[in-house]
Formats: sequence, structure tokens, C-alpha cells
Amino acid sequence: MAHVFAFWESRAFYDSFMARSHDRLASAQSGTFKDIQSKLFVHRFDVKTGFEPRFADADVVRVAHCRVREARVEHFALMQEKVWNPAMAGSPGMVRGLFGEAPGHEFLVLSMWLSAAEHGKYRRERVERLSLRAQTEADVAALAGDIVELEPSWTV
Repeated sequence: MAHVFAFWESRAFYDSFMARSHDRLASAQSGTFKDIQSKLFVHRFDVKTGFEPRFADADVVRVAHCRVREARVEHFALMQEKVWNPAMAGSPGMVRGLFGEAPGHEFLVLSMWLSAAEHGKYRRERVERLSLRAQTEADVAALAGDIVELEPSWTV
């Protein structure tokens, strides 16, 4: 499995790429994958510091794709900002991250870490306690995530 993250300077650049280049590139990649899913998330806020799509200073990305109950969307976003964000920002191995939103009550939390071991320290020490405090179970209808080891040769 591969995760590909693309970051766009603006919506206008994204729309231009989709209108002019996407289909040509997609047809050239036909047969190179079995299943692909793509979703556009709009940046809502940073985690820790101003997000930059630089990957040279991180070895691991933690990605969480959350489908949130409609009535709990604002609570979920508030808890991400007030509970999860400060906890991740306070972890020594966390580099930076972002919180993005897509239509249909979907959110993406992407956090960059120095190493899997550093991310593991954060998870062991805090996740259960933070989840209870943030009422995550009440907010989230579905959660899919992965820890992605970065491959420097794939970074462009």
C-alpha cells in the first residue's frame, strides 16, 4: 500500500491541474495500481507550528481519516484544536501537522514525526486519556489511519 500526499498552493492551481493535466497523467499510470482513493481536504488549521509540506526533517507521518457524526462536527473540531493539538505539539518527537476538512463531515489529521519510536511514545502515554477527555467515541463514526514510513526518493 502507498499513501500519496499532494499539497497545493491554492485552489486555483489545483483546479488548473485537474482541468489541464490530470487525465493525461492518470491514463499514463493505468495498470500500475489495483485500487485508488482520492479525497481533497481543505486546510482548517495547523498542528504545532505553521505547516509546510517539507518531509526531509521527518521519518514518519501519522494519518487519521475521520468520519464524524453530523451533530458532533463542531465539537470534534474544537476538541482537535483544544485537546489533541496541544498534546501532539507537546510531544518532543512531533515535527508539525495539519487538520483538514472535506465535504460530508470528513476530516484528516496528518502529523509528522521524527521517528516511529517517537510517535509510539506519544501513543502509549496519552491516547486513551485524551480520547476520553475529547469524547472522541461520541464524535467519530468511523476512523481509518496509518503510520506511513516516508520514502525520500518519492518526495518531489
